[in-house]
Amino acid sequence: MAVKMKVKKGDLVQILAGKDRGKQGRVIEARPSERRVIVENLNVAKRHTRPRPIRDASRMGGTQVVPGGIIDKPAPIPVANVMVVCPVCGNPTRVGIVEKEIKGATVRARVCKREGCGQEIDR
Repeated sequence: MAVKMKVKKGDLVQILAGKDRGKQGRVIEARPSERRVIVENLNVAKRHTRPRPIRDASRMGGTQVVPGGIIDKPAPIPVANVMVVCPVCGNPTRVGIVEKEIKGATVRARVCKREGCGQEIDR
């Protein structure tokens, strides 16, 4: 069974809980099966990596090595800890779904649930 989330890749979201509470960023990756999202430059974890040779580097003239060291890498956040920011009113909002008819086909669109806004989030 497919798992649905109301947060998509490319959405501007605000973090609700954790060390980055209140900060906003774009969703780089959505993982519906895990119910998690990765937000650009937020919830950053440090990863220690060792130098590794690049595969098939011999064709490019000698062996090349990916340098090791401490790398900052964004970690996944539970989707319950983020809230979509409405592009019209600029506030974090709950997301509603409205079905509308375009050229004879029924299309589902995400809308802002804030009072007085109600505009489409998908543009």
